[in-house]
Amino acid sequence: MYLLIVTLPLLGSCVAGAFGRLLGLRGTAIVTTTCVSLSFILSLIAFYEVALGASACYIKIAPWIFSEMFDASWGFFFDSPTVVMLIVVTFVSSLVHLYSISYMSEDPHSPRFMCYLSIFTFFMLMLVTGDNFIQLFLGWEGVGLASYLLINFWFTRLQANKAAIKAMLVNRVGDFGLALGIMGCFTIFQTVDFSTIFARASTFSEPHHYFIFCNMRFHAITVICILLFIGAVGKSAQIGLHTRLPDAMEEPTPVSALIHAATMVTAGVFMIARCSPLFEYSPTALIVITFVGAMTSFFAATTGILQNDLKRVIAYSTCSQLGYMIFACGISNYSVSVFHLMNHAFFKALLFLSAGSVIHAMSDEQDMRKMGGLASLLPFTYAMMLIGSLSLIGFPFCTGFYSKDVILELAYTKYTISGNFAFWLGSVSVFFTSYYSFRLLFLTFLASTNSFKRDILRCHDAPILMAIPLIFLAFGSIFVGYVAKDMMIGLGTHFWANSLLILPKNEILAESEFATSTIIKLIPILFSTLGAFMAYNINFVANPLTFALKTSTLGNRVYCFLNKRWFFDKLFNDFIVRFFLRFGYEVSFKVLDKGAIEILGPYGISYTFRKLAKQISKLQSGFVYHYAFVMLIGLTIFITIIGLWDFISFWVDNRLYFIYIVSFLFIHFENDISTS
Repeated sequence: MYLLIVTLPLLGSCVAGAFGRLLGLRGTAIVTTTCVSLSFILSLIAFYEVALGASACYIKIAPWIFSEMFDASWGFFFDSPTVVMLIVVTFVSSLVHLYSISYMSEDPHSPRFMCYLSIFTFFMLMLVTGDNFIQLFLGWEGVGLASYLLINFWFTRLQANKAAIKAMLVNRVGDFGLALGIMGCFTIFQTVDFSTIFARASTFSEPHHYFIFCNMRFHAITVICILLFIGAVGKSAQIGLHTRLPDAMEEPTPVSALIHAATMVTAGVFMIARCSPLFEYSPTALIVITFVGAMTSFFAATTGILQNDLKRVIAYSTCSQLGYMIFACGISNYSVSVFHLMNHAFFKALLFLSAGSVIHAMSDEQDMRKMGGLASLLPFTYAMMLIGSLSLIGFPFCTGFYSKDVILELAYTKYTISGNFAFWLGSVSVFFTSYYSFRLLFLTFLASTNSFKRDILRCHDAPILMAIPLIFLAFGSIFVGYVAKDMMIGLGTHFWANSLLILPKNEILAESEFATSTIIKLIPILFSTLGAFMAYNINFVANPLTFALKTSTLGNRVYCFLNKRWFFDKLFNDFIVRFFLRFGYEVSFKVLDKGAIEILGPYGISYTFRKLAKQISKLQSGFVYHYAFVMLIGLTIFITIIGLWDFISFWVDNRLYFIYIVSFLFIHFENDISTS
């Protein structure tokens, strides 16, 4: 059963890829959706056995790479974090497959699309079930490949090509860090197996275990954790390597819901939670994680408030929420982070699929400024979007409320500089999150319409195959947080068993629950309310003060700065990309490829032998007495050398013979030039 969970999506993908032309759209959709849905049903059983029954499952399949101390075998490890991720991945993937049947019905290449979706699901399941770093890395690279294929699905569009290449290159940076981290693990622990590494982590946390780099000592566990975190930064779109996420919105909308909301972007968070026994012994790495996560949540929230593309607003919202998950890991509360990951998957998939329904209804229009007044035309989609937005901003008793507020309370209760930094940036981010969520609702559904008449006439609400996934996700966005809160982050729960390690000095959950003052607990809700009020006044009501602010010089500059995403892309292009492009052309291409390698390589060798053969051929004069004379001279020299070797070797260096022969050839070559 456990193996079927992982292999069923692979089977569906292979069938869709190999026989898609024969099966057609409906046949491919039925096969792939059935396989992923069966995988979800089996995941529910696995969740009951492993998490609720407290019975972790370890399956060793076969050896894979075995060389002296290095042993990476095919094996699967099912514990509580794994089965939670299985539920999230297979549930969202099943609904996205079902949604795509209707959404992609007009596309002639939809069998290929279904094949890509299923292969992505397989690689994601490989990532979360692997029992060693190498298998995790296989899934990690696989989801990156599937992401590239899906972003570039409409490969005739230039923007899709550019976005896919950008996603692949930015991912390479993070993957390089992860690969170095895995190598560091093997160097220190002599294994890549999770259970062995985690069991020995405390032993190697002492200061006398270090790496030497540039004649400086660095604490080994800290270096490994920072490198692993660089991998998470690349995959989970943290500040610095976040630029690929908004540009990836060129993909079909179901892909945004599956990959860039619920599953792949959360792989970094899952990896940090999985490696909690390592991170707990590196306080420095935890501080770095906290600061990066807090800055990401703030940066993405401020950027999202002035984006005009419907999907891009939700993409920056994803980036901001990932910042919350990351800094929750940084304050050593991995269980709360994974809980928020699960909750976020439901309401963010709902938001993306609802956005897809709007785009589908509006003839592929994504600019919110060209919408408005859609609440009466798309009442069902409006209701779904409203539920997702309320859950996103942490409206009381929705799913998002139960995890986001707990993260902020924990950050405050940490009583450190990094904890306070995360709390206040996270709280301000709540204000901006509320603002852009309600701005999206006002501009798209409630404000006066700016749409074209032809779009209004053709406008239609979600068909049944698109509505069913939205209904399921809406229920998840309302009830999952309440149902799972006590089970997953309640005081004294045994849900996580031994899979997540938190050192006693970092355990602050009880204190945050009972020692935090009421006003601190109310701050997120107050900021949410204020954000909604501001969005109403700025985007819905014709306010002279607002108009004056928008048209002022300061207003224009702030708008430009935030709308252009803090100029991160310009910085990267001007200072990094341009340098590497120039280096690639001037040095790599001209000097190395077309220069040294060609001269010393095949072109140079062939040219040298060709010229040498031409010169030697000129020695062939065709006269017998020339050949006889050369033979006589050669024989005389040979006999002289053999007979007088002892005498000659004392006076003459052997290397002079080589010089003599070469000189003879060059003299002959010079004579030929002079005669010609």
